[in-house]
Amino acid sequence: MPQEFEGLIAIVTGGASGIGAAVTRQLLDRGAQVAVLDINVDGANAGALAVATDVGNDASVRAAVEAVAARFGGIDILINNAGIGAQGTVEDNPDDEWARVFNVNVTGMARLSRAALPHLRASSHAAIVNTCSVAATAGLPQRALYSASKGAVLALTRAMAADHLREGVRVNCVNPGTADTPWVARLLDSAADPAAERAALEARQPHGRLVSMDEIADAILYLASPRSSSTTGASIAVDGGMQNLRLRPQEPAAS
Repeated sequence: MPQEFEGLIAIVTGGASGIGAAVTRQLLDRGAQVAVLDINVDGANAGALAVATDVGNDASVRAAVEAVAARFGGIDILINNAGIGAQGTVEDNPDDEWARVFNVNVTGMARLSRAALPHLRASSHAAIVNTCSVAATAGLPQRALYSASKGAVLALTRAMAADHLREGVRVNCVNPGTADTPWVARLLDSAADPAAERAALEARQPHGRLVSMDEIADAILYLASPRSSSTTGASIAVDGGMQNLRLRPQEPAAS
C-alpha cells in the first residue's frame, strides 16, 4: 500500500470497533501513528495507542488529546468518528435522549476539534474528517433524532472548513449509507424478522447491498491524505447511490 501517511499522527475517535477500527487499520497499514480514543478501548488495534475517552465530557477529551500530543509530539489528523444511534419519529425520543445524542454526535466532534486545533495548526498536513451519514441528506423513516444530529454534523463540517482553511486545516466529511457495522447488526438482531429487515435495508441502496466498513474507511483516508490538499468543505457519499440515484425497478429475468 502507498505510505502517504508516513510520519503523520492521527486520532480516531470510536476507533476500537466498526468503521473506526477499519480506519485505524488502514492508517497503520499506510504508515501513520494512530491513537484510538474510545469509551471502551477493548479490542483496539494493538498497533495503536489506546486512550479511554468519553467524547461527551470536555475534561476527558482535553486530557486524551494532550496525552496523544505528548506521546507522539503533535497531531496531524483528526477522524471524528465516534457516534451513537437513535430510532423513532419526532414523537418517540424524550428530551434527555435528544441531549445525549447531540452531546456525542455533534458537540463531541466540536470538543475534539477544539482540543486538537492548536496542534493541527502546527502541522503542514492538517486534516479533520467527520463521519456524517446519508441521514443528513435523505429523509429516512424512524430516524428523526439521528438525522437531526447528522444534519448538524454536515453543517458543522462546512462551517469549520470555512473557519480554518486559512490556518492550513482542511475539514471534510463522509456520508455513509447503511453500513454493515456492529450497530446495524444489533438492530437487525432485534427485528421481528432479521432476514426480511436486512433485505429491506439492502434494497433501499441502489447497488443492492450494505456498504462495507472498508469502503467507508477508504473514503475517510482519501480526505485525510496529504494527496487531497485541495479538498475541503466537501462531503463524499459512500451509499451505493442511495442519495442521488433514482433507478427504475429491475426487470424480472426472462424464464
